[in-house]
Amino acid sequence: MLRDKCAIVGLGYTPFSSNSGVTTEMLAVQACHNAMADAGLKPGDVDGLLTYHLGDSAPVQVVASSLGIRELRWYNEIAQGGPGNCAVILEAAMAVMAGLAETVVCYRAMNGRSGKRAGELGAVGKAVGEMQFLMPYGILGVPVWYSMWARHHMATYGTTKEHYGQVAIAQRQWALNNERSFNHEPLTMEEYLATPLISDPLSRLDCCREIDGGCAIVVTSAERAKDMHQTPVYIRGGAYGMGPGGGRNYEKWEDYSRLYSHYVGPRVWDSAGLGPSDMNFAQIYDAYSFIVINQLEDFGFCAKGEGGPLIASGVTAPGGALPVNTGGGMLNEGYLNGLNVVAEAVTQLRGQAGERQVAGAEVGLVSGFGGPQGSAMVLRK
Repeated sequence: MLRDKCAIVGLGYTPFSSNSGVTTEMLAVQACHNAMADAGLKPGDVDGLLTYHLGDSAPVQVVASSLGIRELRWYNEIAQGGPGNCAVILEAAMAVMAGLAETVVCYRAMNGRSGKRAGELGAVGKAVGEMQFLMPYGILGVPVWYSMWARHHMATYGTTKEHYGQVAIAQRQWALNNERSFNHEPLTMEEYLATPLISDPLSRLDCCREIDGGCAIVVTSAERAKDMHQTPVYIRGGAYGMGPGGGRNYEKWEDYSRLYSHYVGPRVWDSAGLGPSDMNFAQIYDAYSFIVINQLEDFGFCAKGEGGPLIASGVTAPGGALPVNTGGGMLNEGYLNGLNVVAEAVTQLRGQAGERQVAGAEVGLVSGFGGPQGSAMVLRK
């Protein structure tokens, strides 16, 4: 029922930086304003507002007032980080299809470098709840969790540290032609392997870059999209959810080699009526290099355990048959909880990516997060 009923018609960014010097409210307002202008809309044309955050951003009621939206017919906030990047777009589409709103702006704004950083969002320093069983073993933050999953993949399938390096190197190649990237120098394997570890086997170059910034996306009906300034990008299909062990600290996760994509992937393809071989590109959530490999496997771009060799073959780099993270991903552009990953897919399908444009891009996959919970969708020109 979702297929091509709604479309993305507006994109908006703030500058990405290490210290914005403004509040998350200001970042959200600027991103939303730019997205509306991109679509040719005024505040009075918007009747829905949606965001996702973990207590580190501006609420929709405040942002709506600051934007000058006089009446909201529908609004919501999703208490999520990375899994929310595709989920908010799908929720906005559902609201439009249900007649609850006509035009919804989805945004994510955060001072993720200068303000409340990702490691400060949990119960670090307090052994309460599940943390009392985890802290004695040094499990104090997200990089530690991911390092265990990355090591598990290495032990199970023979994935190597160099395979993770190939992810970082390929995405750096894409980042060279992205004006928002923080990295504009090529990366070599020698440089990658010499980078200090954060949590073995993950080094600094395996981890996304924390930033301050905002991004917003406008969703409306396919019919209304015909009258907007930009070429519509249609939401072909999508899904979100989780497998077993998707609680706060994932200690009940049954199999570390099965990310959310193992469960959500089949539903995404069924929803879209398409498959991996139909994709012209994939924008894969890359908080850490490891999960790019695992998601490519789970989504069916290769067999389980073959993600590392797939990346090493060069097919995901510029000029390859399966372009992945064509803006350089969050490893280079910065960690905005993945909404910028969605925006890159839209940019490609509009044909507005400049030197990094994928020739003939008609359809692509976008994913969100890397634990037992997450979201994904297929977008088409």
